[in-house]
Amino acid sequence: MSVPPSYASIFSSGLWSNNQMLVALLGLCPLLATTTSATNGLGMGMATTVVVVCSNVTVSLVRNLVRPEIRIPVFVLVIASFVTLVELIMQAFFYELYLVLGLFISLIVVNCMIIGRAEAFASKNRVDLALMDGLAVGLGATLVLTTLGALREFVAQGTVFYQANLLLGEAAQALTVRLGDDYQGALIAILPPGAFIGLGLMLALKNLIDKRAKHWGLRRAASVRPPTAASTS
Repeated sequence: MSVPPSYASIFSSGLWSNNQMLVALLGLCPLLATTTSATNGLGMGMATTVVVVCSNVTVSLVRNLVRPEIRIPVFVLVIASFVTLVELIMQAFFYELYLVLGLFISLIVVNCMIIGRAEAFASKNRVDLALMDGLAVGLGATLVLTTLGALREFVAQGTVFYQANLLLGEAAQALTVRLGDDYQGALIAILPPGAFIGLGLMLALKNLIDKRAKHWGLRRAASVRPPTAASTS
């Protein structure tokens, strides 16, 4: 019997080491299409997190009741139900943001990242582990969506979290950062090529950080390794 993963390993994997958008490159449609601003990216990330957490928990609860032959249709039905719920909530409470993200909220149903976590993890593990996996994967996706949105928004118009009030209320207007009214931005940043360039830079940065971390880990391990018998003789 295999030992279940720890909460810490699940969280670190979903958030960084196995981030589904930066490692598996899943969910690229909303990532590239909705990240024209940090607010849009954060809103999309929050919606995705709610769906992946709720679908993971539900799939884990019913995993022993669903026949293997129909598991994928059942997973899609579960995900579609939560996407519809999130869509209705956004229409009721965040309507202006919904007008921007509406189409892509619906497309969460076919997001390979969410279906993949339901199949690869939630259907094989306990509810608490599925909950932690969904939370970690959702937060990892939110981090990437918000970061790319902030990068593109800053380069294009010199602001970060412009119109944050659409998501977080009027008090969130204080979060807006501006370079100034005379800033001449680069329009390409909020066009499709800008999304690919920004994503490529983020992928390169993650690979660089991972490579440096591995290098320093090996150096540290070598420095604390006890001397061998041959070296002490």
